[in-house]
Amino acid sequence: MIALKSKYALRALIALARAGPGETLQIGTIAAREAIPKKFLEQILLDLKHAGLVASRRGQHGGYHLLRAPQEIAFGEVLRILEGPFVPLACLANGGHRRCADCRDERLCAVRRVFAKVAAASGEILDGTTLADVLSDPAERPDGERPSIILVKR
Repeated sequence: MIALKSKYALRALIALARAGPGETLQIGTIAAREAIPKKFLEQILLDLKHAGLVASRRGQHGGYHLLRAPQEIAFGEVLRILEGPFVPLACLANGGHRRCADCRDERLCAVRRVFAKVAAASGEILDGTTLADVLSDPAERPDGERPSIILVKR
């Protein structure tokens, strides 16, 4: 399960991506649109700023904007920034590896093998899904209309 902070961060980033290249959104606007507590959003955006995903502008027309194109920001990257590696078992963590107290031999642990597959599949989905992918989803259109299908004859 992802933390609420990560869920809110993804929603805020999607809102910024939806605003368009170079466009800024004020914290209050994002908070209202996405139903995120404003104080919590301030901390989230600060974390994303330190990670190099967003930047802020001061002034009357200030706010936050994406530093990279939506197709360059994957869900997996955001989750790793805010939560660290996505691993369902502590013994699967890279670098911070911690052996399970009741495990005699990790190589023989059926539970570990299954959850290693879960972690790999989840990682592929999260790393393969960008903000742009979400924006291109017909369900994401704010007007509720599905995009037209364009047929090209050759």
